[in-house]
Amino acid sequence: MILWHNPRCSKSRETLALLESNGVHPKIRKYLEDAPSLAELKEAQNALGCAAIDMMRPKEASFAEMGLSKTSEDSALLQAMANQPKLIERPILFAKGKAAIGRPPQNVLALL
Repeated sequence: MILWHNPRCSKSRETLALLESNGVHPKIRKYLEDAPSLAELKEAQNALGCAAIDMMRPKEASFAEMGLSKTSEDSALLQAMANQPKLIERPILFAKGKAAIGRPPQNVLALL
């Protein structure tokens, strides 16, 4: 299991604590320091089974600054996340070809 994690985010910390309390110790990827590539973001979208907008933080200032909207094409949104990883919703847990966004943290339990 891999957790795209931001230690400064309370939901990300809560998700990690929930996993650890269930005996799961995922590999941590601090995605702000080790940004995912466009190809990795496409894989994440496939694993999540969602539209690109559903894996983004549209309230981030850079979302509007980049001229993005909730109706932007997935390709533009994915490229924006590759360029600005802070736009990626967090945390995301990957396991067995599937993924879940930890908002709320209990969402990741479906992957255990």
